[in-house]
Amino acid sequence: MLVSEILKDKGGEVFTVAPDLGLAEACAELDRRRIGALVVCDGDRVVGVISERDVTRAVGRDGADGLVRPVSHYMSKDVVFAAPSETVAVLMERMTDRRIRHLPVLREQRLAGVVSIGDLVKHQIAEARLEADSLRTYIAAG
Repeated sequence: MLVSEILKDKGGEVFTVAPDLGLAEACAELDRRRIGALVVCDGDRVVGVISERDVTRAVGRDGADGLVRPVSHYMSKDVVFAAPSETVAVLMERMTDRRIRHLPVLREQRLAGVVSIGDLVKHQIAEARLEADSLRTYIAAG
């Protein structure tokens, strides 16, 4: 299964914030959208990702004072991207190796979506079920 197929099912909507947004406002946006990460953009350019893990580290490190600082202070700046032509297996390995849960997807250098580890697992389970059903049908017919 390719990333492009996941985005077809999921949609390409990406929730973004500016790097100067306060961390508390970013937390409110994560809660409102019921998502685990926001892509941080400066204009059209992706400059980071702010995730629930980043927020936890910020509060653990700086307490409530961290909530008034800008997202840019805590975001993950070394953004790892995915391409629509990549497979679920490749992305799962990348996410595991890098210990990340969200990958922005770039198509022709433009933000085309975001995939999470949950999206990948969901599609891998669906693929495994389909294969198991096919095998059961094959065995029953034989």
